[in-house]
Amino acid sequence: MRLRNKNIWSVIMIVIIVLIDQITKYFAKSALYPDKAVDFIKGFVEFRYAENTGAAFSMFRGGRWIFIALTVAVMLGVLYYMYVKAQRNLWLYWTLGVLVAGAAGNLIDRVFLGYVIDFINPTFIDFAVFNIADCAVTLGTISLIAYLLFDVIRDSRRRGGH
Repeated sequence: MRLRNKNIWSVIMIVIIVLIDQITKYFAKSALYPDKAVDFIKGFVEFRYAENTGAAFSMFRGGRWIFIALTVAVMLGVLYYMYVKAQRNLWLYWTLGVLVAGAAGNLIDRVFLGYVIDFINPTFIDFAVFNIADCAVTLGTISLIAYLLFDVIRDSRRRGGH
């Protein structure tokens, strides 16, 4: 895939993930605000509106501007690495794009609402309510960890390690 095409497709992917996140949050607020819950898969997942003013799992509540500044700084660093350093490894390149998309989805909420809208509530386990952007960040993080582990193993094998 030519570099320019790869960059265009990664921007499209980021925009699509952000749009899906924002559209689902809009519908969640429209249908569930303030305290309505709807079973999606009974006994497994329900949709329930929640406002998160903190970070993951509502930690560090009230740090809106710190979260915004950190998110922007990290996103700019990742975008620089993706586009200026022109990553040749597609796995890492797309993983970083998914992370950026998730961060952007929640950043939009923080900037314009002062909180992040969450609505996916797993009922089979005691867990935090989350959203599509959180899913993107989580999956991107898992993919990044897997990439780094494979990279370490590959480098170890190249050096003759076991």
